[in-house]
Amino acid sequence: MGKSDTTARFEQVVLVHLDAAYNLARWLTKNEPDAQDIVQDACVRALRSFDQFRGGDARAWLLTIVRNVSYTFLSARKAVVEYDDDLHEPAADDLDPQLIIQRSTDADHVRHAIEQLPTELRTVIVLRELEELSYKEIAGATGMPIGTVMSRLSRGRERLAMLLTEPTEVEKTP
Repeated sequence: MGKSDTTARFEQVVLVHLDAAYNLARWLTKNEPDAQDIVQDACVRALRSFDQFRGGDARAWLLTIVRNVSYTFLSARKAVVEYDDDLHEPAADDLDPQLIIQRSTDADHVRHAIEQLPTELRTVIVLRELEELSYKEIAGATGMPIGTVMSRLSRGRERLAMLLTEPTEVEKTP
């Protein structure tokens, strides 16, 4: 297969997933220019290693590369924070379903809450809830066992629910 054939196949198979790649990078970095740089770097890396791609889910493959590039970028900026279960345990009364539904209608509030999640939880939440990857695809994209994916999703959802039930600044003012 010639170079132009490889490039054409790459464009057909991988580049159709650029929106998902950007979405993941944007959620992980919380910054549009950084997300654009990460997606560009990930695409260059994907093209360089495209001859090793043996078919399967190109979207999950590209998102794996985006995730890895994002984590490398965040590590270089010392932005990756270790997850501590003791610091992120929600209180039972913070999970009122009525409050969750009420607050979830506010897209800005939801976006802000997702951005507050630790990187490890934000990654699986974005891949599952926004990109709609299966547990198996998330496990493949992140290199985690499925059990770890499931537990991080559970903790991420609990933490997200807690963040969504916290009063906003407007509600705090008398």
